[in-house]
Amino acid sequence: MNLYLRYFDNEVFAYSIDEAFDFLDSIPEIVLDDFLMNDIVQYVESPNMYPKRYKVHGKAYFIIIKTTAASMEEFKSNGAAAHGGQSDLPKTKSDPFSDYNPGWYDGSVMFKRVIPIPQTQKFQYVDTFFVARVKAVSKQDCYNKIIDHLRSRNDIDTRSQFPSIKGRNFECVYHGMEID
Repeated sequence: MNLYLRYFDNEVFAYSIDEAFDFLDSIPEIVLDDFLMNDIVQYVESPNMYPKRYKVHGKAYFIIIKTTAASMEEFKSNGAAAHGGQSDLPKTKSDPFSDYNPGWYDGSVMFKRVIPIPQTQKFQYVDTFFVARVKAVSKQDCYNKIIDHLRSRNDIDTRSQFPSIKGRNFECVYHGMEID
């Protein structure tokens, strides 16, 4: 069993618990005491496959995920399947977001945008509304194009949080092949 650890932009794929402790010890904000080390060992040895997060301070956490993946690339490419998820189960229902329906879509997204506060050198999350008219082949394709566009923009921080396609913060209206 391997471990994936992440604290903000710092991440590591650890092949042993000692590598995980070395990573945590290298971060100045994290105090690696006996209680924390014992709790991490218990989590790693338990049959629980759910990710576990540990509070560092305030609203800052680091996360540990147990995985059967052999490398960071495999872990990131396989997603839930790499850390014991149930993605191998057959899908019995069709996904309405992936139904093939080419044409123009109006998509709107409400996302949490990271904004720096120059006076305090800290950051805050601000609800930001974005609307786009997109030529796509499905609602999923429309969503992907909007999110990819937002992530590629230089003025949007990589720590910004985007909603799920199934959530109430994404809406999509189909207009057909021709628009007025």
